[in-house]
Amino acid sequence: MIRQVNWYGGWGLILGAFAVGAGIGLFFHRDEFWGGYASWRRRLSRLGHIAMAALGIVNVIYSLAPAPSPVAGAVLLSGALTMPSVCFLSAWKKRLRHLFFIPVVLLVLAVILILVSGSHP
Repeated sequence: MIRQVNWYGGWGLILGAFAVGAGIGLFFHRDEFWGGYASWRRRLSRLGHIAMAALGIVNVIYSLAPAPSPVAGAVLLSGALTMPSVCFLSAWKKRLRHLFFIPVVLLVLAVILILVSGSHP
C-alpha cells in the first residue's frame, strides 16, 4: 500500500510541478514579474516549483525500494507536500517563512527512518 501512496504522490507532485511551471512560466519573460528576478516572491516561487519536482522524484524512487517502511513513506510524502506549500505561502506572505521548520523536520526524519528501517537492496 505504501508503495502506491508514494508512487502516486510522487507522480502527482511531478505533474503539479509541470503545471505550476507552465503557469508561472507564462510571465517570467517580464523583467519585473513578481518584483524582478532577485525578489523574494520570485525566488520562493521558483524554489517551490523545483521542490515539487525534486521531492516528487524522491517519492517515486522510494516507492521502488524493496521493502519500504510505511512510516518513513508517510513522513517522506508529508515533507514533500509541505515543502512546496511553505515555499508558496512564504512567497505570498513573508512572515510565513517561519513555518519552514515543519517540512525540514519531516524530511530529515524521513531520511533517518529510511536509513534505520533497512529498506535497501
